[in-house]
This record gives sequence, structure tokens and C-alpha cells, in this order.
Amino acid sequence: MRSLIKRVELLRVLAHPIRIKLLEELLKGVKCVSDIEEFLDISQPNVSQHLSLLRRYGVIDYYMDGRLRCYFLKDPIIPDIIEILKKNYMKELPVPACCPVTKNGTYPGERRR
Repeated sequence: MRSLIKRVELLRVLAHPIRIKLLEELLKGVKCVSDIEEFLDISQPNVSQHLSLLRRYGVIDYYMDGRLRCYFLKDPIIPDIIEILKKNYMKELPVPACCPVTKNGTYPGERRR
């Protein structure tokens, strides 16, 4: 089981639009660096930085196929995280009727945003 610190680190590592796109693509299967460059439409050094960070935290790994590095997902939690991020939640949670501890008070109108 991951410690709280490790879970927070994982979320911090994933919290980038390019890395989310990259992981969504790796969910479809193994990708080589040239494939990744093509679908992300960013430079090879930038791709390498993102791949390096994800690999350092154990999210992905690679194998060599001749001179090609072929990347794949390694961390089993990633498909679940990506699925949750893709969900479209239409409603907010219901407001509380009163304080759960004292059972007094009522929620005053609209929630602040």
C-alpha cells in the first residue's frame, strides 16, 4: 500500500496536460518515442523530459527493440485514475441539512464558489 506521501507525489507527477495525454495514449498499448512525438506534437527533448519523470516515479517503463525505446504503463493504478479524470460529473454533492456533530443549524442558501 502506498503511503500518503507517495500518493501525493504520484498526483503531482501526473498533474500536467501533456503527461495525461501521454498516459491516455499508453493505455492503448506500447508506444515508441517517435509515435509519442507525433501524437503529442512536441519536441523530442520535451517528450524525453516527460517520459523520464514518469519513469522515475515508476508510472511507466520501456524495453529496447533494436534502437527503439518502447514505452508502456507499469503502475496498475493509472487506468483507474485516467478513467476517473474522464468522467463528466453533472451535479454537485447535496448540501448538508445541519451540522453532523451538534445537529443544529441549517445550511444558509447557495454554496459559495
